[in-house]
Amino acid sequence: MTSTTVLPLADPALAELLTGRLALVEERLRDAVAQADALADTASRHLVNAGGKRLRPMLTLLAAQLGDGHRPEVVDAAVVVELTHLATLYHDDVMDSAPLRRGALAAHEVWGNSVAILTGDLLFARASATVAGLGPEAVRIQASAFERLCLGQLHETVGPQGGEDAIEHYLRVLADKTGSLIATSARFGAMFAGCPPDVVSMVTEYGEKVGVAFQLADDVIDLTASGAQTGKTPGTDLRERVPTMPVLLLRARAALADSSAADRALVELLDGDLSGDVDLAAAVQGLRGHEVVAETLALAGAWATAAVAELELLPAGKVKDALLSFTDALVDRAS
Repeated sequence: MTSTTVLPLADPALAELLTGRLALVEERLRDAVAQADALADTASRHLVNAGGKRLRPMLTLLAAQLGDGHRPEVVDAAVVVELTHLATLYHDDVMDSAPLRRGALAAHEVWGNSVAILTGDLLFARASATVAGLGPEAVRIQASAFERLCLGQLHETVGPQGGEDAIEHYLRVLADKTGSLIATSARFGAMFAGCPPDVVSMVTEYGEKVGVAFQLADDVIDLTASGAQTGKTPGTDLRERVPTMPVLLLRARAALADSSAADRALVELLDGDLSGDVDLAAAVQGLRGHEVVAETLALAGAWATAAVAELELLPAGKVKDALLSFTDALVDRAS
């Protein structure tokens, strides 16, 4: 499977440039995951070979066009963020018991949980080795993003504490689990292209907010798209009790004094045994037709608007236009 991107590139010259640069990242990525040990090599290549959107390295390459995007460090940085992302997928699929990833069996379904977790660790090690070549500041930034990724996963796992609002808690989880690495992707691109600090700061804040918008849109896609479209099994998060925004919004509605019987019944279904395919399909169908899906899309749109506002002071031009189109595409794919 080849990699794809959600980024629409209206400018032909920019499209050609970034396509070529992304092909170089893909080549470097495959080299970076190669292992001398046969099992480690096969397991490490598993998700790389399955393809993916390559959203993070594409954002690194695009942000770099605000400066000198041809610097070799930019490609190294793009490889780092995708290696880090791939490593988290091995771990996430174990924690979520997800059977599919990008249309292929998840690594833990092929080799078991222990091999999948260790493979994720190997990819983190390769990401660390690559970022070390970019200097101490890059190591610090990547370590900070990695820490936030872990904290986001931890907070998602334990849930809101001590009366904490569940929706606000979830948004913070998304900022840590998704926003942090997308922000780092944009930051690395601008930073290693030699952009001034104010531009680096702008695209970093943009990346953080657009990452939350991206994940909120994904919450909708996981319910409304087929497994053939997403490469994942619809309803896996529901079965494994992983929180998503539509479910949290539904629970908030059902907890109101004047909640509808239908909302309470759907929550009861979600809280029941979803190990069977029939009950899981009923839960997915019930959420698909509910207003909370449109509410989640509206939230995604609001975060996308906030992300675009961070770019207001960027100079007009094809790169800014591409970033704006990138933002629109992240939300529109769920509509």
